[in-house]
Amino acid sequence: MSSLLAGRVAIVTGAGRGIGRAHALELARHGAAVVVNDYGVSLAGEDTGETPAESVVAEIEAAGGRAVVNTADVADWEQAAAMVQQAVETFGGLDILVNNAGFVRDRMLVNTSEEEWDAVIRVLLKGHFAPLRHAGSYWRDESKAGRPRAARVINTSSGAGLQGSVGQSAYSAAKAGVAGLTLVAAQELGRYGVTVNGIAPVAKTRMTEGAFDTSAMALPEDNSPIVAWLASEDAGDVTGRMIEIDGSVITLENGWSHGESRDAGGRWSAADVGPALREMIAAAPDPEPVYGA
Repeated sequence: MSSLLAGRVAIVTGAGRGIGRAHALELARHGAAVVVNDYGVSLAGEDTGETPAESVVAEIEAAGGRAVVNTADVADWEQAAAMVQQAVETFGGLDILVNNAGFVRDRMLVNTSEEEWDAVIRVLLKGHFAPLRHAGSYWRDESKAGRPRAARVINTSSGAGLQGSVGQSAYSAAKAGVAGLTLVAAQELGRYGVTVNGIAPVAKTRMTEGAFDTSAMALPEDNSPIVAWLASEDAGDVTGRMIEIDGSVITLENGWSHGESRDAGGRWSAADVGPALREMIAAAPDPEPVYGA
């Protein structure tokens, strides 16, 4: 077992299956004690009565690691707070939060219902915010009490959130929100010794297998070594970054950065806007295609 994360305590949300499961196992392999969160829902977010977190905990313990089951709904304010408290009470603190939980309800924009939109935004975006809010308060209080922790947050966005994906309006909007939240949290929590980064993983999971050709996609566990390093004390100089992971390739995303610009020298006239914008668009590189994440 590696000692990269020895003595550190982690929460991984949505850790019962797929990428979250791989993260939990990888963090434990590097020595972290892990709160394995999974609400046990279907791909569409429906209650299945299953408890996949239990099998992940059993696997970690069989390998000599430490882990505990958590079945909180991460978008529920009180349950998210209790999850943070469980980590503190069970393992003596909290150092790492990996926000991974999510589901999809893919629809073309004009077919998306209000219920589908609200459900996706709630789990993917509020389900990042609520655990981060309560963990951030804990780290702030620890810092003010003279017990600063080298805390690390790894959020999960997607190529769909960074470049957009047809048929995934709610999912893309939520994942774009995660990227924005990551930037703000990195700036606000840095004063307490907390880094906040995001990943955009590409992997063959139950979320992608029904929507895309996954034959050439990476496996969930291919993403997890990057998460393990970002969760380590060594990663203290990296924050506010979004990293796309596609098998053996990692790409540092630049997000919304300034491109071509034109100065009218005064107030723009409506007649001049079209030619200027078309000229700038023609000079800009074409956006990268999104094939699913």
